[in-house]
Amino acid sequence: FLLFLQVTCNCFTISNGEMQDVGVGLYPSMSLLNHSCDPNCVIIFEGYQLLLRSVQEIQIGEELTISYIETLMPTSERQKQLMRQYCFECDCLLCKNQEKDAEKLAGEEHAWKEVKDVVSEVRDLKSKKDWEQILARCKSLLRSNMGRLPDTNVYQLEMLDCAMDACIYLELWEEALYYGNRTLGPYRLYYPGFHPLRALQLMRVGKLQYSQDMFPQALETLKQAYNIMKVTHGTDHSLLQALMEIKEECEAIVRKQ
Repeated sequence: FLLFLQVTCNCFTISNGEMQDVGVGLYPSMSLLNHSCDPNCVIIFEGYQLLLRSVQEIQIGEELTISYIETLMPTSERQKQLMRQYCFECDCLLCKNQEKDAEKLAGEEHAWKEVKDVVSEVRDLKSKKDWEQILARCKSLLRSNMGRLPDTNVYQLEMLDCAMDACIYLELWEEALYYGNRTLGPYRLYYPGFHPLRALQLMRVGKLQYSQDMFPQALETLKQAYNIMKVTHGTDHSLLQALMEIKEECEAIVRKQ
């Protein structure tokens, strides 16, 4: 039981190039890093290799921090998860100021609470890869909440993300791009500066634009992804290499046109 608790508190979720969870691993030296909801470093994986990348200017003697959880959640949800899994209360500036909580919970309260209740249901469907059911559920909620919830509401944003994922798996490229475009504004708001999730989202949208021959738009989107990813992933990372390939192809087509 003691070993189980140690693993639960100290393991890292290993993710692939698409930032999808593929397992867990113990990296003892990295387990010494403390948490902040506004961290100056991020953890990136290349296969099973863990990479610690700085995403802010770090002063001599300043502590290196990472986020143990998904920071998109409102402050109260972040605090609950940290207390439940790690047994501490975060006192970073983001939590003290409860910055952006108003935008994260914008819209009609009963509407976002309804969406929040469905989030766990949709996550369960994702684990079963029931993409048609996921898309139908997301479309229904997004349609019923039109005008009641802005896309900056974090639960609405999760529905948009799930709808985009489902469309990609079902090869509904035009619909996937529609939902992806709607996420870019909220991602810019909640993941300012250098964040791997924003870079990945820009890359996905750029690839969808490329697939639909929207080459000037795709090039601009892919450039934005590249400028973030060269910081968050580093120039040697395989995902950045893949991004550079499609960006260069896009540049060649735009020059030719």
